Amino acid sequence: MKRIDLLRYLEAHNCQLVREGANHTVYPNPLTRKITAIPRHREINEFLAVKICKDLDIPTLKSK
Repeated sequence: MKRIDLLRYLEAHNCQLVREGANHTVYPNPLTRKITAIPRHREINEFLAVKICKDLDIPTLKSK
């Protein structure tokens, strides 16, 4: 999946950008106070996208 699609999904579920690193972008979920890092690749593996959603306690992203 495209990285930008994953970021839009996270932002739609109240996750906010905290900072940009050299290799990762950090997003926390302020409702659950959980945090995760998203790699700066154009494509994100489906398994990794599911793990990111689980780390932030948001519904799992449905692939197209």
